[in-house]
Amino acid sequence: MTRARSTSPSVSTAMAPDARTVGLRQRPRRRFATVALAVSITAALGLAGCSADPLAAQYKEGSDKGYIAGDGSVTSIPADERGEKISFSGVDESGETIDSADLAGQVTVVNFWYAACAPCRAEAPELQELNEKYSGKGATFVGVNVYDQAETATSFNQTYGVTYPSILDVDSGSVKLAFTGSVPPKAVPTTIVLDKEGRVASRILGQLPAESILDTLVRETIAE
Repeated sequence: MTRARSTSPSVSTAMAPDARTVGLRQRPRRRFATVALAVSITAALGLAGCSADPLAAQYKEGSDKGYIAGDGSVTSIPADERGEKISFSGVDESGETIDSADLAGQVTVVNFWYAACAPCRAEAPELQELNEKYSGKGATFVGVNVYDQAETATSFNQTYGVTYPSILDVDSGSVKLAFTGSVPPKAVPTTIVLDKEGRVASRILGQLPAESILDTLVRETIAE
């Protein structure tokens, strides 16, 4: 007798997908999805950082002034829209205490900087010129050094001819904290003009776009 042959279809091992091959095919998709998710989260955090800035929010409401962090953009706030006065104090590179209470009644220009910051070095001569121009004429300049110790800050002043003092804020961070909401994290340099009541009247994020711009902001605030 002839034994019947099986009619079950054979399975080609060449065509059957190996489990390891499937895994390799799927991994790029999972990796791409992970990267895409990370990018989305980073973008969301970036947007959240901008929206948390109250000065930025004011100028997203429809005024003709803009806000782009760190690009030298100028924010000017009308007197009737300014917030509470900012109180701060600290010790400068000479060991002297600077207190905002002693500056009341005059316009104060506060510049956040540190020695290794290239834009800070570039704008230092312009800030010094304006400091000399307004000395005894209604405005005082104060620096806030966010990273350096006294020796480095003093060396910077000698190199660039800066004569106004700077609070050394690297250890306590108290001055930067006092300006929270006005100075975004890592936005150095930033220059703030406080009115005679100690309220933020204007702000320049990043290097001064032109000396004349800060000159105008200071002059107009003094004239209020």
